[in-house]
Amino acid sequence: MTYDILIVGAGPVGSTYARYMAEKGYKVGIIEKKSRIGVPLQCAGLLGRQIKEVNILPSELIINPFYGAYLHSPSDRILKVAKNNPEAYVVDRVGYDQFLAELAVDAGAELFLKHQVKDINLKNGMVYIKNGKEDFRGRIIVGADGYNSVVALKISNNEHNHSLQAAQFKVDFDKNLFDMDYVHLYADASISPGFIWLIPLSSSEARVGLFGNSDYHSLNKYLKDFLNNNPAFDNYSLMKKYQGRIPIFNPKKNIVKDNVILLGDAASQVKPTTGGGLIMGFKCAQIAANITGKALENDDNTILKQYQSQYRKKFKTELNTQLRVQKIFKSLTDEDLDLMFIKLKEEGAEDIISEYGEMDDQAPLVKELFKRGIIFKILPKILARGISALWK
Repeated sequence: MTYDILIVGAGPVGSTYARYMAEKGYKVGIIEKKSRIGVPLQCAGLLGRQIKEVNILPSELIINPFYGAYLHSPSDRILKVAKNNPEAYVVDRVGYDQFLAELAVDAGAELFLKHQVKDINLKNGMVYIKNGKEDFRGRIIVGADGYNSVVALKISNNEHNHSLQAAQFKVDFDKNLFDMDYVHLYADASISPGFIWLIPLSSSEARVGLFGNSDYHSLNKYLKDFLNNNPAFDNYSLMKKYQGRIPIFNPKKNIVKDNVILLGDAASQVKPTTGGGLIMGFKCAQIAANITGKALENDDNTILKQYQSQYRKKFKTELNTQLRVQKIFKSLTDEDLDLMFIKLKEEGAEDIISEYGEMDDQAPLVKELFKRGIIFKILPKILARGISALWK
């Protein structure tokens, strides 16, 4: 079967891109190895407020909106940041992934479940499927098949995406503990630049998770120790365990080759500081749709190179900022983190973070902290210079 656009992976970014291209009138095929989209859950499901600007999010898939966060230092010094309007949403991610795939099919894309890619021929656009199932051909092939992307391997000389392990529990705390307007983020040098998140699903239930450069067993133990050693969590039960992997952002990664492009986790399009990638992935899906449309219209695959250049141009400042912030946090001890929280509190940073902070665009906040001189007060001079150099 031959398609104008052949997408490997029916995750949220691949499905969104498929919808855009089907709406343009192109013949679109989506190949997905899973039998059921979105299963198992592999992320926290927390999306920044920009989600409603970059994609469709039905209200029935929103579990809870959040207006702010409690930021906890290692010794539990707390910064509270808040907005007047919802800053983030925790969503039913399995339902959301399925919803976006359904939209793509409704727009005209053809979806093939239980189709696992065996090999790809970049010269003739052939995609070969395991277990004797019919093979496919695409004028343009799109790898949207996650951190362990088969397509990415083909265009990067078998170099795997580097990734971090993530672990998450769904926890019932057996009593009303949570203000439903706030998430909780816990800093800890031993897992930095990762952190622990606690995302309330109700006043007594939450998703509690973390990511880091450790194996799943170690992260599970870390989460259990966190819960067992917190006096507020004196009685809880584990309802479900989840795991996944988060690609490490690679600024040098090649995401275009011949008639092939990469999207989402396959392209390591994730935030270095948090590992989140949906908002960026949806924005990149729009960029890719515009560029691939031009390439097909002109029958010229060299146009695809514009996708990589536009992506890098759009996100360069934000991603460079986050890379430097990540590097700084990796260098801090628990004592450094506690001192930083004390100084941030003294400098009135809660109000500044509340005004300038945003989940998906962190550069404006860092710039504001630099302009006010707060960066130099909370960090050693050599680290502060690394951040401030961004705006010189």
